[in-house]
Parts: sequence; structure tokens; C-alpha cells
Amino acid sequence: MQSPDFHKNPAPVALFCYNRPRHLERTLHSLAQNTGAEATPLFIFSDGPRDASDQSAVDAVREILEDISNKEHVRIIKRDQNQGLAASVISGVSEVIRQYGKCIVLEDDLELSPYFLTFMNQALKTYESDQTVFSVSGYCPPIKIPADYPYEAFRFPRINSWGWGTWLDRWEKVDWEVKNFDSFISGPDQVKNLEQQGKDLPVMLLKQQTGKTHSWAVRFNQAGFNLGMTNIYPVASLVRNRGADSSGTNMKLSRKFSVSLATLCPKSYPAGTDPRINKSFRNFYKPSLYRQVINWVKIFRHRETR
Repeated sequence: MQSPDFHKNPAPVALFCYNRPRHLERTLHSLAQNTGAEATPLFIFSDGPRDASDQSAVDAVREILEDISNKEHVRIIKRDQNQGLAASVISGVSEVIRQYGKCIVLEDDLELSPYFLTFMNQALKTYESDQTVFSVSGYCPPIKIPADYPYEAFRFPRINSWGWGTWLDRWEKVDWEVKNFDSFISGPDQVKNLEQQGKDLPVMLLKQQTGKTHSWAVRFNQAGFNLGMTNIYPVASLVRNRGADSSGTNMKLSRKFSVSLATLCPKSYPAGTDPRINKSFRNFYKPSLYRQVINWVKIFRHRETR
């Protein structure tokens, strides 16, 4: 059941930023419009510049942070060296979640519905003891939700990295080295099982494990996959990604992920499973046939060279 008293013990927010001051301002503004924002502990992690060319943009970000540094509920962590997003998220979330037992995670290119914190806190409270649930999502991709689907939230085993939350006991289950990767990628049945979350995932994991990318999210997702757990999504998105403008590390210019923000707060419970939603979700992330062939060639070659 929903918890009406979450404002007495709100989950902290960990916000990660780097060199996009205008994006950060929008994220902070939308977060401030949420009920309970002033009572929510906010940890902002500002990564250091990669090189001299990024210094002025990082300085501009930190000027914005200076304006809110005197707020009682805000703590700002400035990194002297550049960690990169993956390392920054892993270390930052670990720091916050060990203190509070739960955490809501944002990046600096997200615009939030005014109901984001309400939904996330309700869900984190409701599913805390449900060991089938790995994380809670605020973003829902623009998929088709059947008109006769009776609930305002649903379950799907793929995680979301744009406005999400989890608990310490789940976070501690993540193997960031993905020690079983070799046995996983060598097993066609296992790879096909992961493809039920999206045919893009196996090659994303391959790129991560061979050093071609650095992604915390694909490793977090693999941990949930290995554990056989699922995730909670709202039927109407509470998060809009404004970083699909080629300004970020991993996002190219695209309108594929564009959504309208929810105008009412969806109920996080109950959350059902519907095969029609599952199919729509998988299809949304399915690469073109050409790309699927290329991905399978990469996986095959990796198996052959081991």
C-alpha cells in the first residue's frame, strides 16, 4: 500500500553533474518544484575537468552550486580529478546509500515532474521488503500502455538510468567487475534470456567488459538479471531527458526518448506485469536488423578469440 508519511523520512537524492551548467539549472529548478524537496537531503557530486578545455564549463557549474551551498539540506562534493560518470555514480551512490539505506539518483540533464519525489518515495517505501524488486524508475519510455491495463505502474526486468532509486541491500549485491561475464557471453541461452530485456543489452555489456565503454548502468542491469529481479515503472513518465542533444557522454542527438511529463502522480502500487507492455518495451530498445547482425558478429568473434 502507499505510504502517505514519506516526508518524515525522505530518501536522499544523489545528483551527478559535470560541465553542463544550463542543463544543471533546469534539473535543479524542476527538483525544487517537487513537494518535499526542501526536506530531502541533496548530495551533488561535481566531477573534475578531464582537461583544460573543460575547466571553464566546470567552473560555471560550480558557480551555480555555490548559490545553493548554504542550504541546510544540500551537500556539495567537488572532485579535484575527473572520475568519469561511471566511477562517479558508483562511488557517490555508495557513499550516500550506506548512510541512508536508500537513494534516489539523478544526472544533470533530467527534467522532473513535480510528482517525481512523491512517486519515488512511495515506491521505495512500498517495495523495500519485496525482494523481487531491484530498483524503482521515474522515467518511462514512450511505449504503448494498453487502454485496459488496470494499474498506474508496471514491472519490467530492465533497469532505467534516468531518475531511479534503490536500496542498500540491492546495491551491495552488484558485482561491478561482472566476474561471470565469460561464462555468460559464452552461453547462447543466457544471451537470449538477456535479450528479453532488449536486444541491445548483450553487446552493450560486451563493450563495457572489453573496455570500449564505461557504463555503470549496464553492470547494474546485469546484476538484476543475474538475480532474476525486476523493476517498477510508472505508466506515465515523471522524468524527461534533456541531454539527447549530443551534449552528454553517452547520448547522441535524438528524439526517440522524448516523453511528456505526467500531469498527475501515478500510484506505485500495485504494479502488474503485462505481456503487451513487455513486448512494447523490448521493441522500443530493439536495434535495426542491420545493427543486430553486427552485434551478433561482435559477440561471435569475442567467443572465438577467447
